[in-house]
Amino acid sequence: MNKRDISLNIEGLKAEVIYHKYHEFDIKTLLISFRGETRRVLSTLDGYRRVKYVANVYVPNSLAMQTMTNYENFFKEFPDSLGINYNEISFLSTGADMDNLAVYESSYQEFTICCLATGGTGNALRTGIDKADYVERNGKFEHIHGTINIIVLSNVALSDGAMARAIITATEAKTAALQDLGVMSVFSPKCQATGTGTDNIIIVSGRDSERLVRWIGGHTKMGELIGVAARIAVIKALEKQEGRVLIEKSG
Repeated sequence: MNKRDISLNIEGLKAEVIYHKYHEFDIKTLLISFRGETRRVLSTLDGYRRVKYVANVYVPNSLAMQTMTNYENFFKEFPDSLGINYNEISFLSTGADMDNLAVYESSYQEFTICCLATGGTGNALRTGIDKADYVERNGKFEHIHGTINIIVLSNVALSDGAMARAIITATEAKTAALQDLGVMSVFSPKCQATGTGTDNIIIVSGRDSERLVRWIGGHTKMGELIGVAARIAVIKALEKQEGRVLIEKSG
């Protein structure tokens, strides 16, 4: 397997993009290792877990239909292609090329947040306005194009509530990024998009500590760090994946 290192400024983490195969398909996986330790993570895909790895997996179109129609088997089988036990990893999947991964870190005094994002807006929508076309029955869907995935890494321990609140903060930042890039809903072209409808986020707490950060809202410095890092990472990811550019605002 070929690998490309991703530089991070948070101690105890190792990040790399791995080029490998899942069955006969070529796969690109962003793998973040906690170097043998376990950390608490909260994923919008598989909930709260304690794991040794988190990942974001590029799934090519030739494989996407299989993963969408039988995603439970994929999420159980895929870690084997990396030599990792399913119980030790929490991961997301996307149709966005992992070579277009964007990384942004923000710091304040002893606090550091790193966001790693991939993005595509082929199914961008405005939540609360657009109708949905897909129904899950017995774990089966049709393939959906697009997805913005974000992994948020913290160098300090977060409470369970702070991890949950971080999802709101990062989501608000993602929506701000879409607004700054002028991404409109593909279903309601006159409406500003708020996401793609298939977006996911993983929040990774720092090493276990009795001193927990408990507040991650936008009025706190930690919330600010997450917001800045998530917004810029999403903007950079969409610039790489789709060639989007920031809209200049007058005044």
